[in-house]
Amino acid sequence: MPGQTTAFATLHLDHSSTVDRAAEELRRAVFEGEVESGTPLREVALAASLGVSRSTVREALGVLVAEGLATREPHRGVSVARPAASSVRDVCRARLVLEGAGVRGWREADPADRRGVREALTRYTDAVAAGDSFRALNEHHLAFHVSLVALTGSPRLVAAAEALMTELKLALAQVDRIRRNTHDQAESHTALVALLEADEVDAAGAFLCAHLDDAAVQVIGALGL
Repeated sequence: MPGQTTAFATLHLDHSSTVDRAAEELRRAVFEGEVESGTPLREVALAASLGVSRSTVREALGVLVAEGLATREPHRGVSVARPAASSVRDVCRARLVLEGAGVRGWREADPADRRGVREALTRYTDAVAAGDSFRALNEHHLAFHVSLVALTGSPRLVAAAEALMTELKLALAQVDRIRRNTHDQAESHTALVALLEADEVDAAGAFLCAHLDDAAVQVIGALGL
């Protein structure tokens, strides 16, 4: 009907998909450390490199700014965000609230969510054993931590955790750029799950707290912040 056609006249799937693809390619470059923190993201150069219009690049950059991966300054444009020590600490504090809630809820958690933690750990340890890329290890590592939040049974808390992980990936990508090696913490994650399986929930909570405190110190130290 005419009225229905008018109501959906603003939908542009093809354009939206192009923006999404451009944003994902920019995100990939940031997460893999191909571009340093502070690197200007020039619309003209990016449009030429990606083979898209400047307007598409502009919208894609807006997505990265919204995610905290880039910053926009008046008269200076958009550049890759610079991790700050206070931000790294704040992300780890927020993670402790979310992941700690999941760990404390281990006993009452849905069996499927507990199984999700075990499976996330297996994917991570398998990736470490296979010598996967830094980005792959990072993805599996952070996915394990999100699986802890899933123990709460709250999709909203899981979404909040995923947003925090996106911000943390920026700092970790820069750590890899500085160190140029891949680190893993498979043993510590295995120990955490072992505590949960043994029903030592309080000990698991304390372990998680120490783990996240140490993570903040390591990232901040590696970045020289």
